[in-house]
Amino acid sequence: MKVGRFTAVLAACGYGFLLSPLLLVCLLSFSADDYLTFPPSGWSLRWFGALVANGAMLQAARTSLLLASVVTLLALAAGLPAALAVARGWVPGAVAALLSAPLLLPTLVLGLALLMALQPLALVATWPGLALAHIVVVLPFVVRIMTTALSALPAELEAAAATLGASPLRVFWRVTLPLAAPGAIAAATLAFLVSFDEVVISLFLVGPRLTTLSVALFRYTESRTDPLVAALAVALIAVTVVVVLTVDRLVGFTRTIGRT
Repeated sequence: MKVGRFTAVLAACGYGFLLSPLLLVCLLSFSADDYLTFPPSGWSLRWFGALVANGAMLQAARTSLLLASVVTLLALAAGLPAALAVARGWVPGAVAALLSAPLLLPTLVLGLALLMALQPLALVATWPGLALAHIVVVLPFVVRIMTTALSALPAELEAAAATLGASPLRVFWRVTLPLAAPGAIAAATLAFLVSFDEVVISLFLVGPRLTTLSVALFRYTESRTDPLVAALAVALIAVTVVVVLTVDRLVGFTRTIGRT
């Protein structure tokens, strides 16, 4: 019993240490000061109002939402067949390792490599180039989660459908895909969040007319130190928490990720 209490105290201290920066950001977002100072001299919602009135940030947010949505759909379309091939053993194990290769490279190196590859094709600062770069980043996550989800499916159900005369394509659409839907939703959620939050690779590929929210936030902090940054961070944290908790409630996001 004492060991259990000691472990609980250690866990609470660890969570407190990890979450303390978020608490500080939340407090600063309600500051009435013109600069980031702690503790604030007063409390106000002025910076949330300033955030809503900031047209550049809102435009960048719309760009990130659209980009993340497109990237998520394309990553699922490409990652699902790849994950199925890996889960069923239709491809060598080296292929599965190759699909995870982008995760092994520093994002700075990957961003520079993508810039050098896309520049001759005139794809820098364009929607196709930015979407392609984000797909490279999120595809390994989709393949990893979907491989786990597909590997956990009972093979007997697919075999039974095949013995009843269903074609391989019909088996996939009527049996495999519905059973793997929770994993697909979890993979789509993670892909969307990773793409929406990507900043390092985006810095190499955005332009003056095409900027994501993460890049706009990064550039804003280079010249200003007001609490608008904290207000935006709190808004993003709130949206992320709501999305993750909702998906976890519906399909077991935490359990799906934990098995990978």
